[in-house]
Amino acid sequence: MDDTIIAGSATITGHQTDPIEAYVARPQRPGPRGGVVVIHHMPGYDTATKEITRRFATLGYDAVCPNLYSREAPGADPDDAAATARALGGVPDDPLVGDVGGAADYLRSLDSSNGKVGVIGYCSGGRQAFLAGVSLPVDAAVDCYGAFVVGTPPEGHPLQVRPLVDRAPDLRCPLLGLFGADDQYPSPAQVEELDAALRDAGKEHEFHTFEGAGHGFFAVDRPGYRPAAASEGWSLIGDFFGRHLS
Repeated sequence: MDDTIIAGSATITGHQTDPIEAYVARPQRPGPRGGVVVIHHMPGYDTATKEITRRFATLGYDAVCPNLYSREAPGADPDDAAATARALGGVPDDPLVGDVGGAADYLRSLDSSNGKVGVIGYCSGGRQAFLAGVSLPVDAAVDCYGAFVVGTPPEGHPLQVRPLVDRAPDLRCPLLGLFGADDQYPSPAQVEELDAALRDAGKEHEFHTFEGAGHGFFAVDRPGYRPAAASEGWSLIGDFFGRHLS
């Protein structure tokens, strides 16, 4: 299979028609194919997230990662932009939905698109992937250890958001959840609470919890990286998107 890709920065239309920076990666071969919106973690629009975006292109998807900090810190170093976002308590939910919706529209506008779009997010982005799944007409969503879908951030936490578990009945697409058994946000009890809410609402979902893994086990550049969990997680993501975006 030809896994040659084309990748680079672009400008897309986000919330309230704001122009926002994005990183786009696409297979060079012709479509049609599905698209994936990659929602970055709270540390920001960084090298590791762009690598994930490229990986989806090698798997055969058009992929785009919107820079959620484009308004607060345009052109800033990722660490500086993340510090600005933390000081503000994270990205508000309404602009997030608008930006991810704009990224999904961008993917559907490509000549190579088959019309289907999935979303995936990590850490704060996992919560935002769930938010996209209950708010937007997407075809699949993946929540990688999304903090505070269930529960409220403690005082002083850099992410200040409301829980979303009450919106489980609004889920508009199949959901894959990947979690660490040693994580605190979300804890195994919070994962079970979300699982129960989705079951009660009759929503299609599958959750997997990895023993010996905590928060951020996909992050190759961080101490929490767990190769075995990440490898199995990638296999589950590939199968999930393959079923719902083909």
